[in-house]
Amino acid sequence: PSQQTLAVILFQVGGRREGWVPSRRVPPPASPVPSPLPQSPSATLRSDCSLFYYNFLNMADAHETDKNIEIWKIKKLIKALESARGNGTSMISLIMPPRDQISRVAKMLGDEYGTASNIKSRVNRQSVLGAITSAQQRLKLYSKVPPNGLVLYTGTIVTEDGKEKKVTIDFEPFKPINASLYLCDNKFHTEALNELLESDDKFGFIVMDGNGTLFGTLSGNTREVLHKFTVDLPKKHGRGGQSALRFARLRMEKRHNYVRKTAELATQFFINPATSQPNVAGLILAGSADFKTELSQSDMFDPRLQAKILNVVDVSYGGENGFNQAIELSAEILSNVKFIQEKRLIGKYFEEISQDTGKYVFGVEDTLKALEMGAVETLIVWENLDINRYVLKNGTTGEIIIKHLGKDQEADQSNFRDAATSAELEVQEKMSLLEWFANEYKRFGCTLEFVTNKSQEGSQFCRGFGGIGGILRYQLDMRSLDEPSDDEVYEDSD
Repeated sequence: PSQQTLAVILFQVGGRREGWVPSRRVPPPASPVPSPLPQSPSATLRSDCSLFYYNFLNMADAHETDKNIEIWKIKKLIKALESARGNGTSMISLIMPPRDQISRVAKMLGDEYGTASNIKSRVNRQSVLGAITSAQQRLKLYSKVPPNGLVLYTGTIVTEDGKEKKVTIDFEPFKPINASLYLCDNKFHTEALNELLESDDKFGFIVMDGNGTLFGTLSGNTREVLHKFTVDLPKKHGRGGQSALRFARLRMEKRHNYVRKTAELATQFFINPATSQPNVAGLILAGSADFKTELSQSDMFDPRLQAKILNVVDVSYGGENGFNQAIELSAEILSNVKFIQEKRLIGKYFEEISQDTGKYVFGVEDTLKALEMGAVETLIVWENLDINRYVLKNGTTGEIIIKHLGKDQEADQSNFRDAATSAELEVQEKMSLLEWFANEYKRFGCTLEFVTNKSQEGSQFCRGFGGIGGILRYQLDMRSLDEPSDDEVYEDSD
């Protein structure tokens, strides 16, 4: 129960969901049941009497976990930290930037321990000294500050039932944190973590007019010109007599070569040769003539980059002045790029449904069946989906039962009893379904996309489809999977 209490504090944040109680039964194993869910190295929950550790040891390993998954985990952690409250000033927030020294912080904590010994209130003094001691013990596990910095939260929190629990949370962020912080308060300070969530996506710009082209990028507040070149294109004119057609043909040929060169350079600058994927989150095409439109519609323009075009804007200038103007005109779109990507993703999902292609699935039970078959290409989940995955064991038969329960279903004790014998089922494992997806999605060969309910499409997805679904690799009739085949019926008759 104590572990579940902390799990509630850390993970169960989000809206309510009503619906069915999907379950899956697994035949009883021949040998003693091992732990049914391998613990992810990036999230280890440990308990030591009343002292709990929630340790993100590998959050900085971008090769192990997708960045979006790490952002989701940070969001969940921030919500949990912000909701935690303590008595007095016994909650320590400690943030160390990269290249900081463990020895410096250890000395500072030693000085703070001496100062805290003078606190008059015995209860508060003991809580503060305990928190400082926990921080000191945690730092001893690190020989140096990790490359992305170190975040440590420790202290005594008050749970919903009024009990006190000691909590220690330490992890290396998924990207460098440039803040330095030490605070003792009755709450945890998460402002620096919120800054990690601010978008630092890189966007590509192609500013193209009749005088030349500029390639640039924008990341946060940093603007960079990658390359620019000029061209000397012949102008339209009415002279030439019998050579007019030849002049027009030469002019069109030079325009064609100009567009081709721009398209080739765009591939060079905006496609990562190591991954063969775009190295920018989106592309903005700008210019004062119709070159930008011609480029976007040209067969010479890499289709991988065409899919990344966010906007085509008209600017009054070329070169760097046009670059600055394009940034200003695209400010709203750039701020909503994740919003746009979400609308496109769910729009594609709805398109599969409207065309009745059979390449879609929704609901917990059907989605999990499709996952196990390897049929899901893109798994779409509402980021606040409030469903837990239970691994239950029948103590009499040894049967393992997996259930996915929402809040309402968890309150119904019949879900924790065997349907045939009414025997109580033992809870072997409880985990947020979102956390389970984050840990296991790669095993199913799919991509995992978290969506919000802030867009019209996202809201419709959450309300109408339960906040979980998937786009399939091939057509699949889920109803046929629940019906016995002719072969099975024939074998049974034998």
